[in-house]
Amino acid sequence: MVVGKPFLTVEQIHQKNKELADRISADYKGSNLLAVGILKGAFIFFSDLVRLIRVPLTIDFLVASSYMKSETSGEIKLHYNIREEIADKDVLLVEDIVDTGITLNYLRERILNEGPRSLKICTFLDKKGRREVDVPIDYVGFEIPNEFVVGYGLDYDIKYRNLPYISIFKKTA
Repeated sequence: MVVGKPFLTVEQIHQKNKELADRISADYKGSNLLAVGILKGAFIFFSDLVRLIRVPLTIDFLVASSYMKSETSGEIKLHYNIREEIADKDVLLVEDIVDTGITLNYLRERILNEGPRSLKICTFLDKKGRREVDVPIDYVGFEIPNEFVVGYGLDYDIKYRNLPYISIFKKTA
């Protein structure tokens, strides 16, 4: 296994988070926001982002998975659901990476069924080349090519989440 040099540096990540937080703060000015982080992958991005958002917010999490090592299983497992009341709230769902869109669309539909006032989606990375389900994304950090990436919360076989940057992951024999 090889983890290469940074594809996205710490500085690029910080700057993008500030830009996203500024947009979100402007869009939600005057409202009370429920920010929901999708664990485990989004935990670092979510933490950095919400600390930069300048509107009152409540924080919650959910845990969902569909990946085994580097491949999606296609089966979505919800391990932990949102505990906060969603009805009539402005909800911001925060994801680390969107590729096929299957998991995110599943979570989006579950949240919409609970009657939020609004639902917007923020992702740190968007891998449009892998999209199978068209899911609306309101805030995108970076659009990336169809490469498997690790770091800044993203993993390969539960490793490399702690890298402070994003790196393209190459599997070796």
